[in-house]
Amino acid sequence: MLDVSSLRVAYGESEVLHGLDFSVAPGEIVAVMGRNGMGKTTLMKSLMGVIPTRSGHVRMNGDEITRLKSHQRVARGVAYVPQGRQIFSTMTVEENVETGLTVTGERSVPGEIYEMFPVLLEMKNRRGGNLSGGQQQQLAIARALAAKPKVLLLDEPTEGIQPSIIREMGRTLRRIRDERGLSIVVSEQVLSFALDVADRVLVIENGEFAFEGPREGLDEDRVAKFLSV
Repeated sequence: MLDVSSLRVAYGESEVLHGLDFSVAPGEIVAVMGRNGMGKTTLMKSLMGVIPTRSGHVRMNGDEITRLKSHQRVARGVAYVPQGRQIFSTMTVEENVETGLTVTGERSVPGEIYEMFPVLLEMKNRRGGNLSGGQQQQLAIARALAAKPKVLLLDEPTEGIQPSIIREMGRTLRRIRDERGLSIVVSEQVLSFALDVADRVLVIENGEFAFEGPREGLDEDRVAKFLSV
C-alpha cells in the first residue's frame, strides 16, 4: 500500500533522513519508534508532503506521489494526524470533522465516524478547544478518517494523554484497521502502546533505521535501549 525507497530529507544543507527504505502492507500497522530528534516527525511530514524530499521515492498503491503536494496526497488516500493534534480550537467538534470531508464531496459527517467515536457525537456542538487532550486526539483521528484514506499517518498520538485513554486509543486503531482495511503508520515513544497496536516495529536512530522486527517475539529490551535517553 505504501512503499518508501531511498528517502532522503533535509532542512537546508542539513540532511535529517539518510536513505530510508520500508513498506507497509494493506491492513498493516507499523510503529516507527525512536527518541526525540531522531527523525520520526520529519519522516511523517515528508510522507504527507509537508516538507519536500531531497531524493528517493514515496509510492502509494504503486503510484508515485513523491512530488505531490499535501492536498493531492489526501486526494490519493493519505491522511495525517500531526503531533499536537492541531485541531481548530474555536470551531465545533462537528465543524472540525467536516473539514476532512473536502475531498469526498460529502456534506455531512458519516454516522460511522460518530459510531467509532461516540464521545464526539455527545460533544459535536462543543468547541474543539474545550475538549480534553484525549478527546482532541479522537477528534483529530476522526477528521482524518472523514477523508476516507487508505493510509493513516499518526505522529506521536499518545503525547500528553493519560494511560487509560492510551489503551482505548489502541483498541480504536485496531478497530479502524479491521473495519476499514487501512494501513497505519504511527510514530511513537511509548513501547507498551506500540506493542499493543503494531504488527511490526521500526526503530529510527539518527535518521536511519537501526532495528526492524515483527511484534511477535520482539526483543523488547533491545528496543527499549534505543528509546532510553
